[in-house]
Amino acid sequence: MKAFLDDRQRGHDPKMFMANGTRLPNPEQPARIEALKAGAEAAGLAFAAPADHGMGPLAAVHSPEYLVFLQTIHARWSRIEGASDEVIPNIHPDRRSASYPRSAVGQAGFHQADTACPIAAGTWEAAYWSAQTALAATDAVLGGGRAAYALCRPPGHHAFADLAGGFCFLNNSAIAAGALLRAGLRPAILDIDVHHGNGTQGIFYARNDVLTVSIHADPLRFYPFFWGHADERGEGSGLGCNLNLALPRGTDDAAYLEALDTALARTRAFGADALVVALGLDAHEGDPFKGFRVTTPGFARIARRIAATGLPAVIVQEGGYLQPALGENLTSFLGGFGG
Repeated sequence: MKAFLDDRQRGHDPKMFMANGTRLPNPEQPARIEALKAGAEAAGLAFAAPADHGMGPLAAVHSPEYLVFLQTIHARWSRIEGASDEVIPNIHPDRRSASYPRSAVGQAGFHQADTACPIAAGTWEAAYWSAQTALAATDAVLGGGRAAYALCRPPGHHAFADLAGGFCFLNNSAIAAGALLRAGLRPAILDIDVHHGNGTQGIFYARNDVLTVSIHADPLRFYPFFWGHADERGEGSGLGCNLNLALPRGTDDAAYLEALDTALARTRAFGADALVVALGLDAHEGDPFKGFRVTTPGFARIARRIAATGLPAVIVQEGGYLQPALGENLTSFLGGFGG
């Protein structure tokens, strides 16, 4: 299995985020790269740097207005007297059809869903190369590989077409799916992060050319709260092409695998001929977000079941935060997939 990583992803180094009205250290740290890289190498993978596919694949998913915002907002924000070092919104529109403001403060509120996606000086470059990493893994699969791993950081599945959120800026999994589509394939995105992939759902919600399936902790009391419920099935031509499997907090290996069987049955019914696996390792029992109780060996069982579909898979790193077993969890998953 080929693996890809770009060192420029380390340039995004957020210092804080806000939760429950409190400033907290940001858990989406560059140190995640080291733990994940070591975990992949322990599974026998060697990393290559991605090629630059340019802005086209990004703009196929995200609006040009939003891409300009991501590239320019930190410099504009920094010119505000007394502004914080990182762009964090303090006001949000009550509707997406609201007028588009000229001010940096107003645009931050329009394009950032929450206070967990601070934008610093290195954020755009890191997010850009995170997306290019996903595209490199996609190329490897299109070139005949059974699977490829993209160590993407910052992650992407909470990013909508024109909205950042939850540590995410560019939706790497959606960008990979778009590249598979342009190659003539029929992809399904299987999101196994403990948090619902709300941005991915939003991007494809009214479309029937990409199936989106997410297994996650029940959002009634868990981020992202407003998305990820079972009655969200898609709309328009996309009706029936979105499946949310919201599981109780504390779900263990056995219950998770049962939900995974349901997810994989839906991908077969969709006629998918390629998978994008949005790989969150934060379902682990030791993850700081404490949503599920999946064990380290459980990730190997999850991977074996996905690999048994026989579908070529682009494995895109999403969540999974600093804790002693983070690298071991990735080793377990990639070993299970390859084995």
